[in-house]
Amino acid sequence: MGYESEYRQKLRRPEEAVKVIKNGDYVDYGLGLGMPDLLDKALAARKEELSDIKIRSMYSMRPVAVVECDPKRETFTYSSWQLSGQDRAYFDRGLCSYNAGVYRYQPVYYRRYLPVDVAMIMVSPMDREGYFSCSFINSSQKAACDKAGIVIVEVCPNMPRVFGGYDDRIHISQVDYIVEGRDTPLAEIPPIEPTETDRRIAENIMPYIEDGANIQLGIGGMPNVIGMMIAQSDLKDLGMYTEMTCDGFADMYYAGKITNKYNRVGQGRGVYSVALGSKKLYEWAAENPQLASFPVDFVNSPKVMAENDKLTCIVNCVSVDLYSQISSESSGTRQISGTGGQVDFVQGAFDSEGGKCFICLSSTRKDKQGNLQSRITPMLKSGEIVSTPRSLGFYLATEYGVVNLAGRSTWERAEMVISLAHPDFREELIQKAQEMNIWRRSNKLR
Repeated sequence: MGYESEYRQKLRRPEEAVKVIKNGDYVDYGLGLGMPDLLDKALAARKEELSDIKIRSMYSMRPVAVVECDPKRETFTYSSWQLSGQDRAYFDRGLCSYNAGVYRYQPVYYRRYLPVDVAMIMVSPMDREGYFSCSFINSSQKAACDKAGIVIVEVCPNMPRVFGGYDDRIHISQVDYIVEGRDTPLAEIPPIEPTETDRRIAENIMPYIEDGANIQLGIGGMPNVIGMMIAQSDLKDLGMYTEMTCDGFADMYYAGKITNKYNRVGQGRGVYSVALGSKKLYEWAAENPQLASFPVDFVNSPKVMAENDKLTCIVNCVSVDLYSQISSESSGTRQISGTGGQVDFVQGAFDSEGGKCFICLSSTRKDKQGNLQSRITPMLKSGEIVSTPRSLGFYLATEYGVVNLAGRSTWERAEMVISLAHPDFREELIQKAQEMNIWRRSNKLR
């Protein structure tokens, strides 16, 4: 049977394809650009005839029909591995739960532990060998499909093929049904304009970045400003080794900074698992033979990433306390993002020869009343999630400097963390450190 004939046999309208979903099923939607559109809407249309449908997703980039149609969660229970702004809005309304886990283990969670009755993901058009590319979303897409009882792909004409390491494609023989999607532009993450504080933090980190370093950037204004500063610097022969590739990497590449000369894992290619950003990024990454897409259990493996020397990672956090416990995903009990790969890259950078992982935050924020609040607190707020434990504390950066917490005692950590706080809050923090018995009488801020 030729692939075109098999394609036609498996082709269905969206409303026909979702008829395979039955009461009590676990349905997996994939991540970001890989989330289905027409299939989501078709499943939402079945709200009144179904019950107890559990849907997993990650970082939605548009409104989710099964959530929008069910404001009381009568039929659909939606959860996310990593909250986007859209997911966060759903969480605040009680319409999104959080799937906790270490990101590098996500494919393992699927293969060993999690039930998947139906996987529905967005893919590129089929190639002549019968493969659908997962395009910019590798992550754990293939693992979820491998576990699923039924696999439905929604083909998006604008999803390009990418060059991959492995698990970046799904063969038609592994697909049960095919739905042809709409010719709509890919959802973009608009560049976040960096603040003056972001620029100051980036300026503090730049002297630590060396020629030949392999770079990991997270998401947000601060990592992007690092990318812009690197693009304008004298640094050379940098490598790209990152969980998510963002606009900052395109900036560095076009400036001639990324050569991957010392990227052993990628063997001269930039390594990533997910690409999310603007049209500029998508045009650069599409069918680019100098890049390679791998699943997250490969990219985020500390053992694998440590094969590269000078792994230099830039990630964000929400708050840190005087014990140097780092929260990067919640504000109190309010989930705002997810654990993601922060712990993965903290460990991998530590094991990399000459590696560094910078966890960054602005020293203050303003509350709803406009009052200045310190992000550096005596202890994390009640209910706040510890994303990186103090035992893994490494480089911490604010607009007031950079410290390395590795192996330090409690009193040394307190001193170092307070040195990064806004001056208006330092005396109060010192007093709290004394009450907590983590302040030496001879301590003084440098």
